[in-house]
Amino acid sequence: MISIITILILLACVALAFFILIQNPKGGGLTGSFGSMSSQVMGVKQSSDVMEKGTWTLLGVVGGLCIISVFFMQKPEGATKTNNTAKQTSAPAKK
Repeated sequence: MISIITILILLACVALAFFILIQNPKGGGLTGSFGSMSSQVMGVKQSSDVMEKGTWTLLGVVGGLCIISVFFMQKPEGATKTNNTAKQTSAPAKK
């Protein structure tokens, strides 16, 4: 199960990187490429809103999957509780 969640996290990270990289920090990005056609029916004016919502959504997905993955992790074999007052098996060294 943890491998499936890890693959989903990686896919969401790739998609998140795509959303972040196609945005221009000065408001250009995909919208700047079609600046003269902003009054069309589909309109590229809304593309920045879609990219911003996609970024936040994927950020939430990655965070949620990371939290969920903790519940499916297994403890290592030697990670059992040990008693600190265990009996000593060998005699102390003599001076």
